[in-house]
Amino acid sequence: MTAPATFSLDLANETATAQLMADLALLIGPGDVITLSGDLGAGKSAAARAMIRYLANDQSLEVPSPTFTLAQTYELPAFPVVHADLYRVNNPGELEEIGLSPLPAGTLALIEWPARAASALPPDRIDIALSHRQESDPNGRSVVVSGYGTAAAVVERLQALRQFLHHAGYAEATRRRMAGDASIRSYARLILNGGVFILMNSPRRPDGPPIYDGKSYSAAVHLAEDVKPFVAIDNGLRARGFSAPSIHHADLEAGFLITEDFGSSAFVEGDPPQPIRERYEAATDLLAALHRESLPEILPLTSHVDYRIPTFDIDALLVELGLMLEWYLPDRGIAPSDDLRSEFVAMWRDLLQQQSATATQTWVLRDYHSPNLIWLGERSAIARVGIIDFQDAVLGPVAYDVVSLLQDARIDVPEALELALLTRYIKARRAADDMFDPASFAADYALMSAQRNTRLLGTFARLNRRDGKPQYLRHQPRIWTYLSRSLAHPTLSRVQAWYAANIPPPAR
Repeated sequence: MTAPATFSLDLANETATAQLMADLALLIGPGDVITLSGDLGAGKSAAARAMIRYLANDQSLEVPSPTFTLAQTYELPAFPVVHADLYRVNNPGELEEIGLSPLPAGTLALIEWPARAASALPPDRIDIALSHRQESDPNGRSVVVSGYGTAAAVVERLQALRQFLHHAGYAEATRRRMAGDASIRSYARLILNGGVFILMNSPRRPDGPPIYDGKSYSAAVHLAEDVKPFVAIDNGLRARGFSAPSIHHADLEAGFLITEDFGSSAFVEGDPPQPIRERYEAATDLLAALHRESLPEILPLTSHVDYRIPTFDIDALLVELGLMLEWYLPDRGIAPSDDLRSEFVAMWRDLLQQQSATATQTWVLRDYHSPNLIWLGERSAIARVGIIDFQDAVLGPVAYDVVSLLQDARIDVPEALELALLTRYIKARRAADDMFDPASFAADYALMSAQRNTRLLGTFARLNRRDGKPQYLRHQPRIWTYLSRSLAHPTLSRVQAWYAANIPPPAR
């Protein structure tokens, strides 16, 4: 059996305990098990309460000790949490009676007094053992954090995170939870001396199976493997006057950053959320300004290391499109034949090859849409558009990010507004470049729309079937609306006919 990963530390008070639990919360998720060991009054309930309040983003949330109820479940925004106290459990068999054997799926488990049912504990778990530091210091605690099985890597990362915060001078910062996204990254706000900063936890992306000519999906479509592309693109954007967050501290190898906090002023408002026109206009103007520049393929990362931006080549675009065949169609009960797959790929390869011969290449930020844009109203012109997600940037067609913005997968962009903003972009480009061809751009826009929305249908089906995230399915009708708009372009008549023949209306 592999030895557990272990480290020790002293906690001066409950605030320090809350900081430890917030740091751990950044690294764990549903299905994880955290046991809390120690004598009566050692602080087990205080530690569990701190984590639950952090995950709830509510420091006043009532979190009583479950000594008498034995288990209490909290339905929190990110995932449910069960807080259990096994002090009155006499043998492991009793866990089934209180709903803890097996542990609830998709739930974070916080378990006090784990020794009462040690044989029933999963092999992959984190244990936090608390003890009184000394009689003269009633608030202080000594802590041993241990990670067993696969959780050993989490404990090692927790230790590295706390060392990073200490060396950067943020060990005493107050932590506040931030919502994550569909990636493996996680975020927290750090509040220190009146300032607010963003902590990014960006672990190295684990390689998936080599099913795309010997490459994982992320490698085949050029998704960032670590935090280095974010840093390089961030510096490149800021050097050219665009509002990407300043990076105050970085550990490029571990994947930790402390950055400027742009706040939370969104580009949408209302319920359901709708675009704020002025802000979308500024975001459109930013793309026009970016696409006017001659942008390099290689950016400095450190004083001795450069970063080469990958090219969004045809093979990568086809792998993305293949998610329609791999995930979306099976999710709708359609099993595509080998002939149908070959026909789909040949059709798209032909279209993409035609485009690659003529389309202008630029930095494609890739996820340039409302969740990743922050309004900086105190700044002026396009500097008011704060960009926070660009680590997957590639060299690709100029139309791609325009599609990302104007056909936002998560909110409805009315067709009239889409056309108005598209016209705005074209006018800005023509004003700066007499050679800019609106008709050619419109064709590229339609093609990138069809490619991106086809990929999103597959991506959201995969998030549902593989990752247990059904909430993304609610966006699919909107994506079909955007896709139908783009397929009306004459250059996509072949694609429109294929979709009409092979994806019947009930499957949409």
